[in-house]
Amino acid sequence: QVQLVESGGGLVQAGGSLRLSCRASGIIFSIHTMGWYRQAPGKQRELVARITNGGTTDYADSVKGRFTISRDNAKNTVYLQMSSLLPEDTAAYLCNGYYLPAVNYWGQGTQVTVSS
Repeated sequence: QVQLVESGGGLVQAGGSLRLSCRASGIIFSIHTMGWYRQAPGKQRELVARITNGGTTDYADSVKGRFTISRDNAKNTVYLQMSSLLPEDTAAYLCNGYYLPAVNYWGQGTQVTVSS
């Protein structure tokens, strides 16, 4: 049974930091591209950051220089370090594991709320 479990969300003031974690089970973690997406109420889900199985990273323009994605294959975990948070970063953050179009998993999400 595949599970992606996110943690680390919460309420933070603008300018603050949070670190999100996503632990995967039931998959061969090391071969998957892992990503963080976010969805705010009334908005479409958007890619925040992703990291390939080779460690190549990709970021949304809105978070470049503020967020860092990393992975620990030994712990089956992907992280998202978020700094200089803005109220517009408020959203549910979802973890994604991708290997093939037919092999695509999602976590339940963790809420991040940034107050101004």
